[in-house]
Amino acid sequence: MNSSLPRRLLAELVGTALLVAVVVGSGIAAQQLSPDDTGLQLLENSMATVFGLAALILMFGPVSGAHFNPVVSLADWFLGRRASTGLSLPEVGAYTVAQVVGGIGGAVLANLMFDLDAVTISAKDRVSAGHLLAEVVATLGLVALIFALVRSGRGALAAPAVGGYIGAAYWFTSSTSFANPAVTLGRVFSDTFAGIAPGSVAPFVLAQLVGLVLGVLLVLALHPDTSERAEDVTIPRS
Repeated sequence: MNSSLPRRLLAELVGTALLVAVVVGSGIAAQQLSPDDTGLQLLENSMATVFGLAALILMFGPVSGAHFNPVVSLADWFLGRRASTGLSLPEVGAYTVAQVVGGIGGAVLANLMFDLDAVTISAKDRVSAGHLLAEVVATLGLVALIFALVRSGRGALAAPAVGGYIGAAYWFTSSTSFANPAVTLGRVFSDTFAGIAPGSVAPFVLAQLVGLVLGVLLVLALHPDTSERAEDVTIPRS
């Protein structure tokens, strides 16, 4: 990765902000456009996320690797540490701060774009055994997908593959696939369709960390010589 750390952090902050703005903003639009049809609201929200996430990976991948997600950054550190090719722990910490700040900023931006109060704390309680299991599954699949692409030389497919996976996981998981601690925290700040209550955040993040561990173990089982970095997904080696 040739980009300086400040440039990478800016890319992670802005990219995560735009990702949350896509998720929250499309959720608000869906509520307004289809007020009596929850299924249609979810379809509208998920489709916007598929296209938005794919575009953001293409936009910011060459700069920072387009992690937008602390679990991806942690997996990058762990899987790359043996060959000293992954992020360092201090870089993971810096990425995480940028991602969290970006996630909160993206929710505020979405609220303002729809003439809502800048900050409206969500009251949507999402904690249940099924939701937490869904977050484990969604995060496991995301981590495994990204690093499987790295190891199999199919990095050019990352944007559509990751976008498509998250879009599908909106529907096959009961939690609608947050799979991202920074996005989870950001969505607290919008009491709208895509919001999550503050009390649901810690259980969701814990479930995501469990999914991270299981995803890394699956990658190591399938590709025991994994050492490449997450940005190799969006910047394939020549």
